[in-house]
Amino acid sequence: MSPTTSTTPNLVELIARADERGLAAAALACLDRCLPLLAPEATDQLRPLWLGVARAGDGWPDRLAEARSAVAAVTAPVDTEEAALVRRMLDGAPGTWASGPLREWADTCSLAALELHHRLCAAPSPGLAEVLERCRTGGPEGVGPLADGELRRQMRVLEVLADGAAGGLRRALDLAAEGRRVVQAVRSRRARTA
Repeated sequence: MSPTTSTTPNLVELIARADERGLAAAALACLDRCLPLLAPEATDQLRPLWLGVARAGDGWPDRLAEARSAVAAVTAPVDTEEAALVRRMLDGAPGTWASGPLREWADTCSLAALELHHRLCAAPSPGLAEVLERCRTGGPEGVGPLADGELRRQMRVLEVLADGAAGGLRRALDLAAEGRRVVQAVRSRRARTA
């Protein structure tokens, strides 16, 4: 009997197929989920960018500047590798609404978010390179619960925006908020045990 192959697209394929709106939302959702590692008091500082996604990039450069300023206003001095990764996610946001730069941003944010969730996972798991490879091109088996949850959220955001459903962006926001709560809980637990 020959082995069966999955027809479900992996994360790399979903990013490759996404349009500008899907790419921007995917990147922004990753950033939103990880933002507590850079700005613990952040709440809705990324709202201007979500509005830019909802309006298909209308006023994107101004919304990006507004969001960066809002994040800077609540960012405490943090000198950790995790905070530096999140800062790079925000700094990497393109100033133009075009598929090439947005795809690069989505790819960068996807990898960074998976890396951050791998770092936060206290359970033994494979090395980072193997985790990223498994998450992006195959299944999440054995990558740890946090990286697995992050992979599923990333894929779901891309899927709900690809199907064109009216509530896709709302669902992407919900998935970002859900993931942000997970990161906040892990961050709080680490702070208590440090």
